[in-house]
Amino acid sequence: MCAETSLKNLNPKKILIRSTNWIGDAVMTTPAVHTIRKNFPDAEITMLAVPWVADIFRQNPDVDKLLIYDKKDLYQGKVKGPMNLAKDLKKYKFDAAIILQNAFEAALLAKMAGIPIRAGYNRDGRGVLLTHGIDISDETRKKHQVHYYQDMLAALGLEPGPDHLRLPLPEELEFWAKGFVDCLRHQTSLSEEDKGQGMQIPGMPEIKPLNNDGGDVPVIGFNPGAAFGPAKQWPVEKFAQLAAIICNNYGESGCVIMVFGTDVDTKGARIIRDFSMLTPYHVLDMTGKTSLKQAMALIKCCDVFVTNDSGLMHVAAGLDTPSVAIFGSTDHIATGPYSKKAVIHRREMECSPCMQTDCPRGHLKCLESISSTDVYEDVAKMLSLYASSKPQICDD
Repeated sequence: MCAETSLKNLNPKKILIRSTNWIGDAVMTTPAVHTIRKNFPDAEITMLAVPWVADIFRQNPDVDKLLIYDKKDLYQGKVKGPMNLAKDLKKYKFDAAIILQNAFEAALLAKMAGIPIRAGYNRDGRGVLLTHGIDISDETRKKHQVHYYQDMLAALGLEPGPDHLRLPLPEELEFWAKGFVDCLRHQTSLSEEDKGQGMQIPGMPEIKPLNNDGGDVPVIGFNPGAAFGPAKQWPVEKFAQLAAIICNNYGESGCVIMVFGTDVDTKGARIIRDFSMLTPYHVLDMTGKTSLKQAMALIKCCDVFVTNDSGLMHVAAGLDTPSVAIFGSTDHIATGPYSKKAVIHRREMECSPCMQTDCPRGHLKCLESISSTDVYEDVAKMLSLYASSKPQICDD
């Protein structure tokens, strides 16, 4: 990009960043958000995000303000909603909009809001709406999505910052999560003070003794869901088999398995719990019981996180939680966990990655061929490598 059109040389003072709409994508943009802050240290940076990804940026020091694009209540209607949002955005008098989302609507909103500088990838037929449109190079298409967003900013004339995911959490939330998980490790109940913080998770089963000697027990997170579709979901029965293997191998000393997800994943959590009926108290169903920020804080406390390719997989990577990620139809190179503490389980097949929500061949062999025993071996290795380094709070 020539000097006259370099975004850095234009030095905008009020910048709007349009976030992506998926949790995992939002996590992968955090290095790019830091790059924007690094290049414009004195600018006021506002993030526009849909409600379900807002917690990704709520504590981010690179963001000064957070605006919520609430299509359900505040900005209802396919036409009226965006028009009302554009009207509200116009009041902020932004100098520039950096559009991380690829959708046509994102560029249209910036144009309708009267933002003079509109930068983003030339995708979805929106090039005419952008003042600084960037074409995607063949080299960028082959990279991880962290680099996809960083390359866009480099093409806009910005100096890229480090490719490091950034997911800071409120100190009080981290303290609550560590206390909650530590109570599970030490088979104690939550204190009255903890319960009074308003952070307790409703509907949790009674915490039963796991370990008679008072020692620590491993805490393992499961994420059996994935919003994209069945072709991204390792069969829940295999998660259940994995839970049974873990419970069997740690039966004498105890273990805790926390199953994360939304209400949609509750049935799967029940299958996992029922499959381990000999030690059902080891499995705690967290599905639909936490906010995103609560889930993030609890995942940070897990010794290992076993997950499909999903938003929470990227959350675990951003929190530096050791992870085992299971891939089927999707591209592990572009959207794998961006973490040195993650391993990927996948089967190389001539039809994968097909990037389909449902298996076009109707067999899901890319997922079915991954055994629970294989995944357990990686879980055990990670427990031996990382579990002892987890900080503890309780001093029973």
